[in-house]
Amino acid sequence: MTFAIAGFEYQRVPVADGVSLNVAVAGSGPAIVLLHGFPQTHVMWRHIAADLVADHTVICPDLRGYGASDKPEATDDTTYAKRTMAADIVATARALGHERFALAGHDRGALVAFRAGLDHPAAITHLACLDVLPTLDMWEVLHGTAAAVGFHLYLMAQPPGLPERLIGGCPDAFFGHFLDIWTRDPRAVPADVRAAYLDACRSAVPSIVADYRASAGIDVEHDEADRAAGHRLRMPVTVLQQDWGAALGFDAGALWRAWAPDLLHTTVTSGHFMAEEAPAGVTRALRDLLAR
Repeated sequence: MTFAIAGFEYQRVPVADGVSLNVAVAGSGPAIVLLHGFPQTHVMWRHIAADLVADHTVICPDLRGYGASDKPEATDDTTYAKRTMAADIVATARALGHERFALAGHDRGALVAFRAGLDHPAAITHLACLDVLPTLDMWEVLHGTAAAVGFHLYLMAQPPGLPERLIGGCPDAFFGHFLDIWTRDPRAVPADVRAAYLDACRSAVPSIVADYRASAGIDVEHDEADRAAGHRLRMPVTVLQQDWGAALGFDAGALWRAWAPDLLHTTVTSGHFMAEEAPAGVTRALRDLLAR
């Protein structure tokens, strides 16, 4: 099953080494790129994109390994490194005529956006990250039985073979589990959208696992190197996230401020899929960010 954002044109954009991304584009004016999370596709931005397109060029790609984008085999740990995926996004914007652009990401897309902000500061004018911590910080705050909420992180961190077989054995149950438990308002992900998400994930198990596996290895190495070098995000940054710190015992705002001097950090009351559950609030936050 496929699902498209109404009013957007679709094209395949070559980005690197034989990899092309499925990209939805509409509007004119300053560009903003919106990156989806797990277990979703670019369609998660449908409500927000419809608003921003009034005065922006809105670019919504499927990340490499997801949706209708190419899913290269992970021949080494760089194939799905966030550094590689961030380079895809910069190449996408450039191919569409935008050397500089605002960037917002949710979940996995937020980790790609974070890496793009560090690796390509001249290209990213504004940065928004929804409901994540930077990868290095994420692993450091997971401890004790409370960390069981992130069981999927540990499962997909295992060497190639077992995670793919386990998840591939019943993909709808696995991916559907997160759509169920991370959504406070089930109406936010209607049946046709849910079916499209599950269909996309069902055909992308190896690449999704490879994306997560990279976050337990090379992505941590890249974050550690940036922390040691004192690299920080130079652009205005907005972070929206649930109050995971209350459950896991950390100060999310403080962790983010270590990376982003120009930070607006807000705790939300919606579920994880805030772009679908509370699109008006997320849109306001993005517009406020773009005005900074």
